[in-house]
Amino acid sequence: MSEEFDQSALEYHRYPKPGKLEIKATKPLANQRDLALAYSPGVAAACREITKDELAASEVTARGNLVAVISNGTAVLGLGAIGGLASKPVMEGKAVLFKQFADIDVFDIEVDERDPEAFIETVARLEPTFGGINLEDIKAPDCFIIEKALKERMGIPVFHDDQHGTAIVVCAAILNGLRVIGKDISKVRLVTAGAGAAALACVDLLVTLGLPKENITLTDIAGVVREGRTEEMDPYKGRYAKVTEQRTLAEAIEGADIFLGLSAAGVLKPEWLGKMAESPIIMALANPVPEIMPDLAREARPDAIIATGRSDYPNQVNNVLCFPFIFRGALDCGASEINEAMKAACVRAIADLAMAEPSDIVRAAYGGHQLSFGPEYLIPKPFDPRLMEHLAPAVARAAMESGVATRPIVDLEAYRRDLHARSHRTGIAMKPVFDQARIAPKRVVFAEGEEDRVLQAAQQAVAEGIARPLLIGRPEVIGARIEALGLSMRPEQDFEVVVPCENPNFENHWQAVYDRVQRRGYAPDETREYIRNDPTVLAAAMVRCGDADAMICGVVGRYARHLRHVEEVIGTAAGVTHLTAMNAVVLEKGPLFIADTYVQADPDAEQLAEITRLCAAEVERFGLTPKVALLSHSNFGSHNSPSAQKMHNALQLLREQAPELEVEGEMHANLALDPEGRLARFPNSRLTGAANLLIMPNQDAANIAFNLLRMRDEGASLGPILLGSAHVAHIATPSTTVRGLLNMTALAAVQAG
Repeated sequence: MSEEFDQSALEYHRYPKPGKLEIKATKPLANQRDLALAYSPGVAAACREITKDELAASEVTARGNLVAVISNGTAVLGLGAIGGLASKPVMEGKAVLFKQFADIDVFDIEVDERDPEAFIETVARLEPTFGGINLEDIKAPDCFIIEKALKERMGIPVFHDDQHGTAIVVCAAILNGLRVIGKDISKVRLVTAGAGAAALACVDLLVTLGLPKENITLTDIAGVVREGRTEEMDPYKGRYAKVTEQRTLAEAIEGADIFLGLSAAGVLKPEWLGKMAESPIIMALANPVPEIMPDLAREARPDAIIATGRSDYPNQVNNVLCFPFIFRGALDCGASEINEAMKAACVRAIADLAMAEPSDIVRAAYGGHQLSFGPEYLIPKPFDPRLMEHLAPAVARAAMESGVATRPIVDLEAYRRDLHARSHRTGIAMKPVFDQARIAPKRVVFAEGEEDRVLQAAQQAVAEGIARPLLIGRPEVIGARIEALGLSMRPEQDFEVVVPCENPNFENHWQAVYDRVQRRGYAPDETREYIRNDPTVLAAAMVRCGDADAMICGVVGRYARHLRHVEEVIGTAAGVTHLTAMNAVVLEKGPLFIADTYVQADPDAEQLAEITRLCAAEVERFGLTPKVALLSHSNFGSHNSPSAQKMHNALQLLREQAPELEVEGEMHANLALDPEGRLARFPNSRLTGAANLLIMPNQDAANIAFNLLRMRDEGASLGPILLGSAHVAHIATPSTTVRGLLNMTALAAVQAG
């Protein structure tokens, strides 16, 4: 690493505060009652519950979601035996990965003890604190002794990631490599360079998966592990000693189908690769410099499938694909251990996920590169948000089937959906909407049907069963892009293509549009061109004529242009005077809706009342009771400016028009979200609890508030949701993600129903 990189790393760890972790309370501690509940005397109730049933600890404490990352610093990365204190940055890093990828809390514990027996005694006594133990960076053979003893003594999962995490990801890559080249695991031969903890864990798991033990040859610094050898031998590698005349890696590799390197840089020579079997799999995993560089291996064997531990080459074998999610599944079902069945299930889940359609989030995280299963994409990328929902249920199922789950999960599909929601921040808020959409999927027409994001959203809509997509565009372009994106949906079977110049319903669409715009200055011929050349107009015409149930546009172009077309062709619903737009930011406590963010620049009191009614009705689709705050710089009459007065007048109108609605104002934003502060200021408030719908005095305030909130780390966004139209239409923005388009599709389908 360069000196500049080292300096950047040090600054990363020093600022803005030292280290990478902090402790954060999950419950309020703002007053005397909170203190009484959190500590004395209230905490005694939780303690008594655990004395009655130890499993209750996972319900009343954080233990069920708490893992210890423990090391004595005897084998840290490429740094060697640097000791516990110096290993702390690595253990903090591991803790951050657990939290980031699987929402698991971690205490990193560095133990100043190199004697295995004393280390075992220290860790075993920590069992009441944790739901699981992740052993890290402990040298061999001590790691074998320590893990075995702790697994025997402790009733919670104990997992040495350097062994088993590596093994799981390696095995997934090998399984998929064999899929690509069409070889059977029971008939291939494997040779290792390295016979340490990770290599032994890999071959043990491969044997579980069907690789015959006699087809494995281990080599290490002293050569082939064979019967009669005494140098550098121990009982762990001795299990794989075989009777053979081979003495070196160069001899052993002849005819091998798989090379597994977990050793040192440069030990595999290019000239040896010619001796390997057809289409060899080369797993050169030494870090930072592999046993052979991929370009050298490719030059020597163009037919090889190659994986390394590096992020700058395809097929990076990275433990983060495994350890957060195997612990997620184990913790959630209360597993007493992580056994071979759970590891094998994790292997298969990783392997299968690589064969699924690629994720737009992953593609964006990796520079927009196309990721399709094949020789250069054997295993998923670490930032694939689907890892948790695929791997954790597979692990939990294996735990239950093998009899080690103390809290079995009754509904694994519901569990998978919950994990999906945790992976996608908007998922929790959108769950009721998706559930409703699945009941009777609707036809949703996408104006920009050739766009990559639209195609990916359409694919997911088909997979979720929430809509029948209609894509406006050229069939040959749509087909080529579906293939390039690696999507599986097929025309006619899963979606329909609407070609503007071949529109069989053109006359109906033209007449419907002309009826709407003839007194807006449009001539008949101009209207015809209007439909042929602007897909938003065509989509609006289809919805108006009943050829689609809902429309989505706006992925390309300005919001105002699309809005004008929707207003002209579709118009407002009966009794509605103006369209309005609402967005939501999904925060830790739930979604917070804000209006009007995009349509009405400076609504008057009557328009604000209408905006509120439309938005409140939409909030109910999310399974929520609307709690509305009319926001202002005024607090319950403290100012008499025109802006404050119109908010006050809007409240009076709402009291008359929607007396059942829980609404209050005009008020400051902080009081809208702080019930106790609001009651202290205005005891007669009709709003209870925190508001979930904020009505702003104008578009500037709404748009600014929404964009500030969604830039917070914890916030994901929904919308804009267009309300008040005669038929269902939504206008996205050029920054709307695939997930955002999918959410819009679900909303549109439900509204159309």
